[in-house]
Amino acid sequence: MEILSPKAFIFIVSLNLMFMINNEVKSVNRNYTVPLITITLLFFMWGFITCMNDILIPYLKQLFNLTFFESMLVQFCFFGAYFIGSLIYFLVSMTGGDPINKVGYKKGILFGIFLAAFGCVLFYPAATLSSYGLFLGALFVLGLGFTVLQITANAYVSLLGSEESASSRLNMTQAFNAFGTTIAPVLGGHLIFEFFSADDGSFSAVATRIPYLIFAGILLLVALLISRVQLPSFQTDEQETVTGLGALQYSHLLFGVFAMFCYVGGEVAVGSFIISFLEQPQVMNLNEVVSKNYLSLYWGGAMIGRFLGAISLNQSISQSKKVLYMIGAATAVFLVIFSIVDLTFSQISFFLVFIVLNFIAFFIGKSAPARTLSIFAGINVLLLISAMLNHGELAMYSILGIGIFNSIMFSNIYTLAISGLGKYTSQGSSLVVMAILGGAIVPIFQGYLADIFGVQHSFIIPVFCYLVILIFGAYCTKYLGHVKQDVDAKSGH
Repeated sequence: MEILSPKAFIFIVSLNLMFMINNEVKSVNRNYTVPLITITLLFFMWGFITCMNDILIPYLKQLFNLTFFESMLVQFCFFGAYFIGSLIYFLVSMTGGDPINKVGYKKGILFGIFLAAFGCVLFYPAATLSSYGLFLGALFVLGLGFTVLQITANAYVSLLGSEESASSRLNMTQAFNAFGTTIAPVLGGHLIFEFFSADDGSFSAVATRIPYLIFAGILLLVALLISRVQLPSFQTDEQETVTGLGALQYSHLLFGVFAMFCYVGGEVAVGSFIISFLEQPQVMNLNEVVSKNYLSLYWGGAMIGRFLGAISLNQSISQSKKVLYMIGAATAVFLVIFSIVDLTFSQISFFLVFIVLNFIAFFIGKSAPARTLSIFAGINVLLLISAMLNHGELAMYSILGIGIFNSIMFSNIYTLAISGLGKYTSQGSSLVVMAILGGAIVPIFQGYLADIFGVQHSFIIPVFCYLVILIFGAYCTKYLGHVKQDVDAKSGH
């Protein structure tokens, strides 16, 4: 009897390598190590559940006989909840002071987990009644829970150490978020399309009931773990609690909010259409069972890039060590992806080209978050144009390669946007999280274009999104010094 398959062995070894790399590049106070690891586990879980939307879209589209526009309501409700939840948070903070500052990050994180778990539980009645409207309602509640986590957990990670290393630290936690999104298409797709599907292979809503109950249970276990861990408090003194529109006075924050809108919109739109894109006869003509493995490559690329970003953007590591760490990280994560997806080495070997290109882009960026952001956005513009103009494997490789260059965008946009906000950090964070509305709006527009002009030409929408990010990175590269001085002056430093 085979106790451990070769792929499983590679998977375990690679995970150990990643944790070794994480230990090497850690730049936080020893007192923050356990809290950072605990929060990283949470990032993994919510990345997994978020990526399940990409599995639900083609599944629900076929189940309820939806158009592309109608199927994109999945993302509209889920990411629309980010806007509603963040807007409520911002209005409350404007009138009554920052809620997180009052209750603490730990309670805020736990509340977000409980709300997300409740959203997962709501999938059971939605599946039992086979109601698309109820599915959308469950996704909205789930999105509200993740909104609270985005506001609290991202800001919390940025505070677990120096501001200079915030991008590196957030890239590390986001890498494990991407690890969740990499596993989700394969494991989640297996659960819904195969394991819990009807015996005759037909589509049935009940296939989603047990998986989402399992997700709810895991979230509650994470909540139990976090409740037992001592998390540092970053609450300010009562006299420092402020109301009003203080965060809006910072121009770099406002530009960052727009850039985040475009980033999340572009990333979600591309991920949402990958399965449909690979089904196109002129592209690869693949079915859902096969294409879900390629969707894992898209999100796996983000995982590779975020681990590399955590190392490259860490200012405390010498250039020679960075090269060694980045090679080790890229090798380890590539092996993890190979162990997860049901594809041969020859089918994923093209990814090595993107890893090399990612290395080159990082070193051209010279560990500067803003400059690196512009370079990566520019590469994604070129890849999208290639995906629109070409057919077959070249078109497929182009669209899948976008993931690895998405990698550092959330972390870099987020940390650049809230840099130096001081007592307005949580309020500014809620504005940046509000911009995740892009994940609701952009896929809807792309779905509308896909119904009219076809899936391949609809990718013109994310092209414009990445152009905005390119400009934001260039803006921060040129004016970051002035912005920093302006921030310090307004914060009274």
